[in-house]
Amino acid sequence: MPTDLFQAFSSAAHGATLTPYPASMQPCGNGGLALVRTNAAKCLVNFAASEAALNRHLEGDIAELSGVLYRVAPLTHANAELLRTQFPWTAPLSLRDRQTTIGCGDRLGRATPGHIRAVRQFPVSPVLAQQSIRELNLTGRTYENVVDDVTFLVFQEGYTDGFGADGDHLKTLADINMAIDAGMAMITLDLSEVMLAEAENWSAGQIETAFGGIPAETRQRLVDTYADKTFQLGDSGIAISALECKRCAVMYSAALDFAREVYDLLKKRRGDAFDLEISIDETTAPTLPSHHLFIIKEILVRGIEVSSLAPRFIGEFQKAIDYIGDLAEFERQFAVHCDIAKAHGDYKISVHSGSDKFSAYPIIGKHTSHRVHVKTAGTSWLEAIRAVAEADPALYRDTHQLALDTFPEALKLYHVTPDLDSIPEPSTLSDNALTTLLDNDAARQLLHVTYGGILKHPEFGPRFLAGLDAHEETYYKHLERHFVKHLSTLGLNPIA
Repeated sequence: MPTDLFQAFSSAAHGATLTPYPASMQPCGNGGLALVRTNAAKCLVNFAASEAALNRHLEGDIAELSGVLYRVAPLTHANAELLRTQFPWTAPLSLRDRQTTIGCGDRLGRATPGHIRAVRQFPVSPVLAQQSIRELNLTGRTYENVVDDVTFLVFQEGYTDGFGADGDHLKTLADINMAIDAGMAMITLDLSEVMLAEAENWSAGQIETAFGGIPAETRQRLVDTYADKTFQLGDSGIAISALECKRCAVMYSAALDFAREVYDLLKKRRGDAFDLEISIDETTAPTLPSHHLFIIKEILVRGIEVSSLAPRFIGEFQKAIDYIGDLAEFERQFAVHCDIAKAHGDYKISVHSGSDKFSAYPIIGKHTSHRVHVKTAGTSWLEAIRAVAEADPALYRDTHQLALDTFPEALKLYHVTPDLDSIPEPSTLSDNALTTLLDNDAARQLLHVTYGGILKHPEFGPRFLAGLDAHEETYYKHLERHFVKHLSTLGLNPIA
């Protein structure tokens, strides 16, 4: 891209209230391409010395400024697809070979620049597009929206180091296909609805009856492999009794057969360019090490390659707040889970609801040797609210009240236990003190789970987003600070 053309466009754009994001300036044919902010919205702008040099495949109208021709291209799906074709680093990819990964859930489609500014400082790879079906339903977005928004923001930041996209907590082939269609390179398979979790508490007689329904050849293989065996893995010895072997078979066999079906689908649709995470964390009881061992061994028997596996750990990993529980016991059990992973292909242990678990992070970093995936989601939404509280106190006060109004409905979908009476009444706080509410655990949980009622409110949702967009750099600043804290507490050393 000729330097004089770049300078001419930048000068002309400034005079026309177009503000290019400097890191997005890229050569494009005989011209250039940039993400630009206008008074109305963000857009792509393709500029060149002549109309023939403009990219004819971009959707948008042609205009002229000070002798520079340019096409204003809205942030449409078609333009996102073109961007991913011409600049492949704006498309999601598999991160299965990356040592440390962090899921950066973004309910708003606006957080990616803040995430990027943090991860650039550490040896970590981000999953920048991450969303569950629940979050899609509560925000009114689609997987196509999620991937497209990240594509444009990766381009805005000029981030070329690669990023993942996670169809999070998916349970059906239809939803998995929908995520793959949108370009999701990672699937988190939630087995909670195909596991027979209630067998955890069945009597020996019930287990024997159910185990008898498994084909005889498989029963014999399972008994020969696991019953009354002790497996020595690193510093951990894991014993599996005959009854526990049969209990695991009853609880997990059908779910693991389904995992093989999902794996075959991913291989068919994406070749080897995918990450499969197996999630067994959506249960009422922690995952016993013996169960984790059985699951991964049976995954390997079925020929399934996993990038990561998410057990349910002891203690409580509630949304938006630090770990609740006995850290010494968490460390003892977590170390065993890590020994299992290291002995069976060194897949990543995945920590769900991983945001803000600062007291547990040193333990997690130590025992995984940073071969780990930490999944965050709502913490980025909370930093958006923090930015609003700082920049637009009146908007925050209304947001807080709407959160209180919609909290009972949110509790039908999320398990949190905030003491609402412990939250200071915003009317008693000065404007400058409102951000302190984002350091109150109960307020964080209240605001974390009520995003659906806030964003889908027909009048308030657009008002909230407009207020946040007016102060996007404030939002990026808070995101960068918050994620730097996550990554440094995990024990990662900053890049020199």
